[in-house]
Amino acid sequence: MRPFYGLGIAVLGGLLSQPVLAERDNGIEHVISDSAYSTVVRQLNTALEDNGLNIMATVNHGQNAANNDLELPPTMTFIFGNPKVGTPMMQCQGSVALDLPQKMVVRETDDGVRLEWNDPHYLAERHGLEECDLPLGNVADVLRDVAESAAQ
Repeated sequence: MRPFYGLGIAVLGGLLSQPVLAERDNGIEHVISDSAYSTVVRQLNTALEDNGLNIMATVNHGQNAANNDLELPPTMTFIFGNPKVGTPMMQCQGSVALDLPQKMVVRETDDGVRLEWNDPHYLAERHGLEECDLPLGNVADVLRDVAESAAQ
């Protein structure tokens, strides 16, 4: 398990200069950005492309809610992946296809713009991938790097 980084990050002068890293919750990792929602969405697109991750679809939940006379803060899910990474996971255990391709949610909250994604180690545990030789640490690092790049 990854160590707890916590929220004990000092904020000097009341300004957030870096995204806040937070504790894992049920395999959900996240960072919070003080940038505007539209900026984070644009930067996430760029970060995914820069890391060779194919964006397969986006779901604009906020717009879908508005189209049905419902209210939801700006919320979008990015669905993306790299078959060279996901396919070996599915070869190991087909049920992991329930959670692949990978997703990252961008949503506006009272605390800032929150980016959330599934920790690949959690997915490995959920789907019994422990016996397979998979680069889960590398995948986790790439996802965190993508989120942190988008959050800047």
